[in-house]
Amino acid sequence: MARGALPAYSAAGIVNASSYRPGPFAPGSVVSIFGTELARSTYALQASDLVSCGAIAGLCLPHELNFVRVYVQDQPVGMLFVSANQINFVIPDVLIPGPVTVRVATEGGTGGNVTVTLVPAAPALFPLGNGYLIATSAANQLLTAANPAHAGDTVVIYITGLGMTSPNPAPGEIPTYAGQMIPANLATLKVTLNGAAVDPTLIKYAGLTPGSAGLYQINLYIPYGTATDPEVEVFAGTAGSQAGLKLPVQ
Repeated sequence: MARGALPAYSAAGIVNASSYRPGPFAPGSVVSIFGTELARSTYALQASDLVSCGAIAGLCLPHELNFVRVYVQDQPVGMLFVSANQINFVIPDVLIPGPVTVRVATEGGTGGNVTVTLVPAAPALFPLGNGYLIATSAANQLLTAANPAHAGDTVVIYITGLGMTSPNPAPGEIPTYAGQMIPANLATLKVTLNGAAVDPTLIKYAGLTPGSAGLYQINLYIPYGTATDPEVEVFAGTAGSQAGLKLPVQ
C-alpha cells in the first residue's frame, strides 16, 4: 500500500465469499471485497485477535485487522481476512433487509460508500474442489470421493447466507449455541438432490454452526435411492445457492 493511498473498490467487487457471486446478501453472510489498496499486507484472523463481546458472554470478531476496518451502515463489522486486494468480513446478523452502505477504512484514508442490498436469505455453498461441496459425516469427518456418504447417513452440509436465527447472534459474535433459522426462512427452505426436492422431514437441522461466525449448516438425512454424487442446491424463498456442486455419495 502506498502511503496515503485510498482504498478503491466498487459494488461489482463486493461478493459472497463462498460463491463469489454479487449480492444481494443475507444478514450473517461472509462477504468479500475485491479492490486495490485495501491493506498494507496480508493478514488472516488469529485466535488471539478475538475480543470480548462486552455485554454478552463469549467472544466476538475484531472490528480491525492490520489497520483495516469495514463499515456497514457506518458501523464497524467483524473482520476475518485482509490483503492488498481482498477483505473478508461478516454482515451483521441484526441488519434488516434493504439497501445498506459498505465502506473500507485503512491507514491511507476512507473509501467511498457503496450500496448493496440485503435480503432475508441468500444461501451459498462452500466448494471443496473437484466439483464437490464441503460437507462432513455425523462423526465430523470430511466427505470426499475417497470417503463418501451412503444412503441412510445423516450428513452436515456447510453453507452461508441463511439469514437471521433464533437465538440470533450479536454483531460479530462467535456463537457457542445452535441457533435455528427463523420460522419465516425455515418454512421456505428447500434442498434438492439432482434437481428433486428432498422431503422436508429429512432436514434434521438448519441454522448456525456453533464456534464459527458467518457459518451455517444443514443436517440432512440421505434417503435410500439417492444417486451417486448428486448435485446439491439449497433454496430459501426465491434465492438459491450456486449450481454444479456435488455431495460425495456412493
